[in-house]
Amino acid sequence: MSTRQTTAADASDPTLEADVFARNCDSRPVLQNVASRWGVLALVALREGPYRFSALRRRVEGVSERMLSQTLQALERDGLIHREVQQSIPPRVEYTLTDLGSQVAEHLEALIVTLETNIDAIRRAQESYHRE
Repeated sequence: MSTRQTTAADASDPTLEADVFARNCDSRPVLQNVASRWGVLALVALREGPYRFSALRRRVEGVSERMLSQTLQALERDGLIHREVQQSIPPRVEYTLTDLGSQVAEHLEALIVTLETNIDAIRRAQESYHRE
C-alpha cells in the first residue's frame, strides 16, 4: 500500500498503485463489500464448496434474502464469486469462489479463527471496559 496522496487525475490512471486510504481509490468500495458483515460470512461459507442461494442463506444465519442477494451481486461484480445458472427445471443457481475470492476468503477465515480462538480474552476485555 502506498501512502502518497491521490489526485482526481490519478483515479483514472490504471497504472498507478492502489491506495485504499485515498478517497477515490477503486479498492475502497471492494474492501467495503468484502468487509461487510454479510460479505465476510458469505465468502468464508463459500470456502466449504458450492452453495445454492437458499442453502447459503441457511448457512449464514440471520441474513435476509434481500441482503444476501445484494451482497452476492456486489461480490460477483467485484470478481470474488461466480454465479452459475444450471439449466434444469426449476433452474438452479450455484455460487462458488473465484481464485481471487478464494484468496480473500482464506484471509478472512484466518481472522475469524483468531477471533474465535481468543473469544475468552475478548469477553474479559469487554467486561473490563464496561466496568470502567
